[in-house]
Amino acid sequence: MKKQIIITLILLAATAYVTVVYFKNLNPQGTRTSQVMHSIPGNAALIFEFNNDKGFYDIFKDNKLFAAVIGKQKLGLLDTLRQQLLQNSILSKYFTGQNIFISLHPSKEDGIDLLLSMSPANGFEPDLFDQLGKQPNSGLLITPIRTAGRSGYNIYINVLKKRFYLINKGNNVFSGSFSKELIDQSASHKNRTDKETFVLLSEQQSNNSLANLYINYSGLSPLFDQLFKNKNTDIFKSFKLLPALAALNLNYRSDAIMFNGSTTLQNNDPLSYLNLFANQQAVINHLKDILPSTTAYSTSFSVSNPLKFGASLTDWQNKTGLATERDQLFSKIKAEASVKIKTEFNNLLGNEFAIVTTRYFEKFAIVSVKDGSKLKLIISAISTMNNENIGQLSYDKLPFFLLGDAFSVFKKPYFTIIDNYLILANSSAELASYYDIYINRKFLNKNDQYNQFDNLLAAQSNVSFFFNFKNAQPILERDMDASVYDNFKSIDPGWKDFYAASFQFTAVDKNFYTNFCMKLSTDTVAYKLK
Repeated sequence: MKKQIIITLILLAATAYVTVVYFKNLNPQGTRTSQVMHSIPGNAALIFEFNNDKGFYDIFKDNKLFAAVIGKQKLGLLDTLRQQLLQNSILSKYFTGQNIFISLHPSKEDGIDLLLSMSPANGFEPDLFDQLGKQPNSGLLITPIRTAGRSGYNIYINVLKKRFYLINKGNNVFSGSFSKELIDQSASHKNRTDKETFVLLSEQQSNNSLANLYINYSGLSPLFDQLFKNKNTDIFKSFKLLPALAALNLNYRSDAIMFNGSTTLQNNDPLSYLNLFANQQAVINHLKDILPSTTAYSTSFSVSNPLKFGASLTDWQNKTGLATERDQLFSKIKAEASVKIKTEFNNLLGNEFAIVTTRYFEKFAIVSVKDGSKLKLIISAISTMNNENIGQLSYDKLPFFLLGDAFSVFKKPYFTIIDNYLILANSSAELASYYDIYINRKFLNKNDQYNQFDNLLAAQSNVSFFFNFKNAQPILERDMDASVYDNFKSIDPGWKDFYAASFQFTAVDKNFYTNFCMKLSTDTVAYKLK
């Protein structure tokens, strides 16, 4: 009996020991992830996290996806940095297997700068960098520096003829950049505990993921401002205004970059237009089937309950100070045309509506309706008709008040109704252009490459952004900063090698399940990436 008790006690002790060791090994990585993320300056819009492991690099060894996204030059800098520093015999055992965080920050000098942040393994001492500097034939010239009270190193890399700045952020976290401006900013950054800058993945999700992408939507506007000379570009506009944070996992494909995960709304911040769709149910997307073949980019919206959406829009407009102007407009329409436009329109509104921009700078609104004939009678009563099928609304900003912020581009648009679709455009010529597209079936889905791309997307969503790189080129040439656009059209691997990108939101528990997909063009896959 005593022997059984002793064996049982030994087994219990062993189990307790294994449990303690197990959770001791789990917690540091999660703690480090949190520490590293909080050490990154809050103006980061995107953070890409991956493990500094041979397996990760082997997977993407001959894959040009990241070269296309980051740019051949910057990817070359990062690869040389990895070989010169992280794989050095003195440092490798502390950095191998640790997660690297690459964050994107707006820069006054270079548009966008990269910051690398990571936490080395236990036992690492900063003076190892001093030993590295004394290593013969290292190709590195290392000088101690101090900035904003932080100690660090100025590392001159001979093969690059560039300086890399590294600072100790404390708590075993180090950050580095080729930009002195960014490293000074990082050194001055103080962790904020009152507001989340990024939302973290659960430990299990992070461990099972090949790589992760974190998004702070409020940081996208400053980033776009560095890329575009046209500060009023409506590309990705609704998403840039969203008060939300996302944490997404990478799904590996050789011909596409795909992330999925969750977007968490920050309910303490002022609501945006996209918040209205979080209370709807997912809808199967059909409007994509009638997008013009010339589509450069589009944003499609889907609602399971149009009347509920109308009520949510009214409430949002009340909170944003638009109620007086809206009510005056609706009252004027009722007095002059005897039309209760808000009630009539909401009763006939279908489940989908979209804004489309073509490569020829045309803008269309496509709105599905329940009965096109009934809506035509109502809209005609508040319009000046050019002919039996085409008219111009007589009242300013009506689409904005009926359908929301995304439709603000249509002040007093022309309209036509084809089948059960209301089409809006800012000129009769644009309207005639879409009529020709529709009647002659000149749609994106007639293209095999589009269908291959569409097969990678979710069939249903509430908000879906689509961007065709080739069709968007004229718009990017007009609106992008010249140096950025030069890189875009360069012969080196880059954005032009992609066919399209998509960003989809699907409402789940008053937040959004999120899918991001960017696929290489068929020509790129077949020829350029061999």
